[in-house]
Amino acid sequence: MTIRVLIAEDQALVRAGLKGIVNTAPDLTVVGEADNGAAAIEVAARTAPDVILMDIRMPGTDGLQATRAITSSSAARVLILTTFDLDDYVYAALRGGASGFLLKDTPPAELLAAIRVIAAGEALLGPSITRRLIDEFANHVEPAGRTDVPRLATITAREREVLLLVADGRSNAEIAETLHIEIGTAKTHVAHLLTKLDARDRIHLVILAFHAGLVRAG
Repeated sequence: MTIRVLIAEDQALVRAGLKGIVNTAPDLTVVGEADNGAAAIEVAARTAPDVILMDIRMPGTDGLQATRAITSSSAARVLILTTFDLDDYVYAALRGGASGFLLKDTPPAELLAAIRVIAAGEALLGPSITRRLIDEFANHVEPAGRTDVPRLATITAREREVLLLVADGRSNAEIAETLHIEIGTAKTHVAHLLTKLDARDRIHLVILAFHAGLVRAG
């Protein structure tokens, strides 16, 4: 299946470069372009992309506003592009519905791989990045406490173990190795967590685990 990609970037040369890179992959295709957030919202509604490469700082409606609007009204996944490593804008975007981030100097092969990862709902952030993400949440948002996340009562003890490992940035293969289960079983547990907790992807399982007080900063 071909992954449909929308590029939202206000600099024409950067946008053209991203389009050229994406279209080199036989399993990816660019279905639309936008030079600001308002255009991204309109083009996303018209083209139904699987993944949106979203710049944050754009004139008018910025990438943060566009991300919130798009993810609240569609199944499209947003991959934030930034020149800043984990700045406040990136955290705001993740909390607003984005599924991950990349620095703009990421090598082309890594960009293509990241698009595939986001499209599949897999983990994009590694353990060290995930820990920094949680630390940053702690600076902005206090955990709500487990009683404020009633859906957690629907998960099994094993699924709770898997959730904690996801929140530690572990891949399915690493979860399987840690719990001494098959990788297919790990994938199934993650899928059940996404469904039961109504999470868009693994990034938002991390956010939910923090808000529920299951993981702490530091």
